[in-house]
Amino acid sequence: MAPTLKLSAKKRTVTGRKVKQLRQQQLLPANIYGKDVKSLAIELPLKEFETVFKIAGETNIIELTVDKEAKSRPVLIGNIQLDPVTDFFLHVDFRQVDLSKKVVVAVPLELKGQSPAVIKGGVLVKLVNELEIEALPKDLPDKLEVDISGLEKIDQAISIKQVPIDSSKVKLMTENLDELVVKIEAPAKEEEPTPASVAEAPAEETAPAEGETKKVEPEEKSQIQDQDKKPVANKS
Repeated sequence: MAPTLKLSAKKRTVTGRKVKQLRQQQLLPANIYGKDVKSLAIELPLKEFETVFKIAGETNIIELTVDKEAKSRPVLIGNIQLDPVTDFFLHVDFRQVDLSKKVVVAVPLELKGQSPAVIKGGVLVKLVNELEIEALPKDLPDKLEVDISGLEKIDQAISIKQVPIDSSKVKLMTENLDELVVKIEAPAKEEEPTPASVAEAPAEETAPAEGETKKVEPEEKSQIQDQDKKPVANKS
């Protein structure tokens, strides 16, 4: 059984662009929301959140206590905003849930095993990264594992309906159970260099058309100049 995960937070009065001040103090701005739950702005220590998030992910219940509330709130982590450059946590939403009612969440798919087709040179293509499922909050799996050790040939694949789940507790929320989640494809063929074509013969020199001026190369100019310098025979 997973350990009980806990976090403590305070009600937040700083909003808008001023939340930068919180981040400078290593505090994470956040919100609590949920069905029949009044939205609440909160702040909590960034380091504590990071530690719990590594364990909880987005599918484990966290007992969140706000200020001095007598009762903790069961929440799931969701809608995480990260800095696109540093991956620093900017904001997070906590979804408060009723432990007696089912919820729909996206659970990550994880591949396990080794495909013989890949060892032979095939290319493994993962087509789906996560699946939406419905379950009671405490029955949510951390991940859905897909065993690829049975993929032995090119074009073999695994569909959503083949993903193992505990159907007594979990329901797949998809209409297309035949959608593929992973497939083996043939490696891309490298283009072979074509043999060099026969070298083209130099184009025959043609006389310039009427009105055109023939381009004289430097060597030709030299010969013309030499001819001009030859002495003229004395006719006398």
